[in-house]
Amino acid sequence: MSRIPHSIAWPIFSAAIAVCCIPASQAQTYPVKPVRIIVPFPPGGGTDVIARLLGQKLAQALGQQILVDNRPGGGGSIGIEAGIRAEPDGYTFALVPPSYAINPSVYPLKFDPLADYTPVILAAKGSFVVISHPSVPAKTMRELTALAKARPGQILFGTAGQGGITHLATELYLDMARVQMTHVPYKGGAPAMIDLISGQIQIVFAPAQTGLPQARAGRVRALAVTSAQRLAAEPQIPTIAESGVPGYEAVNWFAIIGPKGVPRAIVERMNREIARAVRLPDVVERLSADGLVPIGGSPEELHAQIKKEIAQWREVVLRAKIKVE
Repeated sequence: MSRIPHSIAWPIFSAAIAVCCIPASQAQTYPVKPVRIIVPFPPGGGTDVIARLLGQKLAQALGQQILVDNRPGGGGSIGIEAGIRAEPDGYTFALVPPSYAINPSVYPLKFDPLADYTPVILAAKGSFVVISHPSVPAKTMRELTALAKARPGQILFGTAGQGGITHLATELYLDMARVQMTHVPYKGGAPAMIDLISGQIQIVFAPAQTGLPQARAGRVRALAVTSAQRLAAEPQIPTIAESGVPGYEAVNWFAIIGPKGVPRAIVERMNREIARAVRLPDVVERLSADGLVPIGGSPEELHAQIKKEIAQWREVVLRAKIKVE
């Protein structure tokens, strides 16, 4: 009989213990009051939009109000810690993006991101899109790489902040393509997009849900996507991997997690309802328009992905010598 690795098996073990500590009737009647989903970013961003979309569907399925609680700050670490420190009664969860796997390498966390939480489900994943100001002479990703090699350090790339996923996704490209650009960090993706459109900077690796509308409107040029496959919504945009940087991949994702010790029966109920919600036709249509696809899967699969990405982004942070003050 094959053995489950300890790092993946712990959610099964801890949840099994937790479920024994509550009456079976409690698991069957859950939820009996509103459920809170903490979003570690301000209202209006991609993570917030996904939380409210899921919240609407979960409220219908669970028969209880879903409260979206925005807790921005610290690159998402403030809101994430609030979710981690909540009571593990199944009434507080957090919707986390890739920053959950990045923050251990750039912030002094007060919790263990692999041991002090309960994985629930990977709701959706998608891509970032490389967009440029129309004045940039490179019209393809290959041409951008060639331009960057010819003008080392002269191209300015903007990000939503030092040490964030858009920063690290760009640094991964720079490392793999062996080119140099100059980083211009902003306090959020919106000001970076404003300066890109005005021509103050030349390149942004933007979440598809914010970058694609600007490209469709002709304000910026879409050069490539960061996922391993092309987006169904914009199949004409090539991937970075097929544009001269083989093996490149940076994924945007949204997962539901809870504090350590959430009863397994509740985890399974939430997993099941979210998996159904993200496959509803109107949700699939909305996700596709934003360059996202529904995922689902088990809590153990989510835990394995987070563990893998923590290691991946730690290497990028070390190689790029990224520091967050």
